Amino acid sequence: MNSLHYIGFDVHKKTISFCVKTAAGEIVEEGSTPAQREALRKWAAARPQPWRGAMEATLFSGWIYDTLKPYGEQLEMAHPAKMKAISAGKKKSDTIDARTIADLVRCNLLPACYVAPPRIRELRRLLRYRSLVVSEAVRMKNKMAGLLMETGALYVKEKLHRKKYFANLLEELEEVPESVIDLLRLSRGALEMFESTQKRLVRELLADPELAQRVERLMTIPAVGEITALTWALEVGDPQRFPSCSDAMSYCGLTAALKSSAGKQQHGPISKQRNHWLQTTLIEAAKLAPRWNPQLAALHARELERGHRNRATLAVARKLVSYLLAVDKSCQPFQVRAPSELPTQKAA
Repeated sequence: MNSLHYIGFDVHKKTISFCVKTAAGEIVEEGSTPAQREALRKWAAARPQPWRGAMEATLFSGWIYDTLKPYGEQLEMAHPAKMKAISAGKKKSDTIDARTIADLVRCNLLPACYVAPPRIRELRRLLRYRSLVVSEAVRMKNKMAGLLMETGALYVKEKLHRKKYFANLLEELEEVPESVIDLLRLSRGALEMFESTQKRLVRELLADPELAQRVERLMTIPAVGEITALTWALEVGDPQRFPSCSDAMSYCGLTAALKSSAGKQQHGPISKQRNHWLQTTLIEAAKLAPRWNPQLAALHARELERGHRNRATLAVARKLVSYLLAVDKSCQPFQVRAPSELPTQKAA
């Protein structure tokens, strides 16, 4: 007799609705509990039966997952894009959502997604915060240039953000309002703060010995720099979860959407279901990679002959994913295979 209970959690910022069901689908208990660690631990410790549960992935599901996981036999995170059973319902409430999730767990139909270990999630948070800091630094640089253009000041674009040149420029400005000069000084101070902050965050990330070793191995790939390697390692987590390069490319947002029905196939643009942090980083890396990697330069040249620069960049990004996945899975430095070492197909 199956004595397991199956629990669905509908998580929110302040409260968590739950529904406990038996294997036969009978409701044992349902209600809500405050979204607080102590309240959750007290509730989970009082469960009279072993249980399996699931919740939908949201902004604040991570700490709830970590708090409840030690108390259950199994706890999963549901992929929000695949939870159509909830969003397509005519009636929707916290109670109904919790019941639906419990039924999906009970029938083994839950579209579970990968949950990275807490250490990886903590480091990933630092890296994503660095991306925010870098974007703010770029905005500040653009604002400084805009202030100078508004007042008709002459400056050398390539040297504007150099410390010595900028200090001399402020002393030589003529017919520029004092308020603009004050704003330029404030902008320069903010820019220096952003740059020092992002460097500090990178140092903190590389202070983790396991991550530093993994990044060093990934950087043996020509054209893969420190930030590309960090982004890959922290956003992918466990590379073994991708059985093929195609799955990894899809996760990175480098494949087109496909609709197939009645023997007809329709390819759309690049799918929006992707890890946009990885997609952005890989596309940026692919634009510079042909300068540093002969194999990628040859691939880029072949694709350019077809007359579409964006497709050439996309092809380079896909090849980068293949390189990164191979190195990460094998735990070996990157090596270019000689033509004689490549696998050959037997003649039919």
